[in-house]
Amino acid sequence: MDTGDTAWMLMSTALVMIMLPGLALFYGGLVRSKNVLSTVMHSFFGLALVSVVWVVVGFSLAFGPDQGGLGLIGGLDFALFNGVGLAPSPVYATTIPFVLFAGFQLMFAAITPALITGAFAERKRFAAFVLFTVLWSVLVYSPIAHWVWSADGWLYKLGALDFAGGTVVHVSSGVSALIVALLIGRRTTNGEATTPHDVPMTVLGAGLLWFGWFGFNAGSALSAGGLAASAFIVTNTAAAAATITWVLASYLHKGKASVVGAACGAVAGLVAITPASGFVGVGGALVIGLVAGGLCYSATLLRERIKVDDALDVFAVHGVGGMFGALATGVFATAAVQPAFTGLLEGNPTQLLHQVVAVGATTGYAVVATFVIVKVVDVILGIRVKPADEALGLDLAAHGEVAYQV
Repeated sequence: MDTGDTAWMLMSTALVMIMLPGLALFYGGLVRSKNVLSTVMHSFFGLALVSVVWVVVGFSLAFGPDQGGLGLIGGLDFALFNGVGLAPSPVYATTIPFVLFAGFQLMFAAITPALITGAFAERKRFAAFVLFTVLWSVLVYSPIAHWVWSADGWLYKLGALDFAGGTVVHVSSGVSALIVALLIGRRTTNGEATTPHDVPMTVLGAGLLWFGWFGFNAGSALSAGGLAASAFIVTNTAAAAATITWVLASYLHKGKASVVGAACGAVAGLVAITPASGFVGVGGALVIGLVAGGLCYSATLLRERIKVDDALDVFAVHGVGGMFGALATGVFATAAVQPAFTGLLEGNPTQLLHQVVAVGATTGYAVVATFVIVKVVDVILGIRVKPADEALGLDLAAHGEVAYQV
């Protein structure tokens, strides 16, 4: 047991947790004022919901001993945190309590389905959101986490690299968001503008996400040392670079330096550097951030052209950014950060192939599983609110409260 590592991981776990209220503010500011509480509730209640699911079964399915030897899913050995004790694990996090490792991973499990909620903002039934979140967390998140991060996982054994969740968190949630948006349909606006109702709220949320992301990425080193320091710096570098390129792209396209664009650009850079943060240096991070800002901005324009109402651009930022970051890891991974891992630029093209497989497998599984889950939830509960409730706003219709007193 290392007390320094333990202290750092306690702090990192708390930093990742603050990303949930950060996401609530980020998303909450982007919707109309009549839906801000329902949007905030998705992140806040989702944290509570997944916290229970993770303790009961989610962690065990993700990190329990592999079932069947195929590297697809863990067993129920750690259900209800049975055997998840105070001593370090010989397999995971060898210098901190096993229960702390499980708690750190809990925060990743909680924020991932919360990211999807931006795709169906303003039109999904709350009961349907609850059932969808439980099913998706168990049937999509936990298996993919097992593939990539479990010592028995098939992608882990293949050699695919994902330091902090490019495929597990962002690709899975991004492509799932696109499927949900396609199935639930476009918002009925009756001519009402769907512009953000509170841009300062969104920028504050982005700032909290940026702040919490240091725990997300640097904490994934699972120790207080050089690797955590490197991940910390490259995370900030990529976020800063992507902020600049998104705003520049917005200015060149529309003639204005968008404040909302700055917030979205920062998140895009954070997403893209996530899988690479423990494997690339500052130079690689700078390129990843610069490209991610422009690439994800372009993806938002494509969304507008194909008329998919991914309300808060989850796929454009998390899906596209996560895919690019995962592939870029296979290009820019350098022995200067971790000697055992190199990418295409250092003569290892095989790593890029492994990253392609990881992105493809994650995308394919998440698309199919999410499609099935949405259809099942729709049959059981009905996924979309009534037109009258949508027109009224979900704050009053679903929660009987309003965010702002007129």
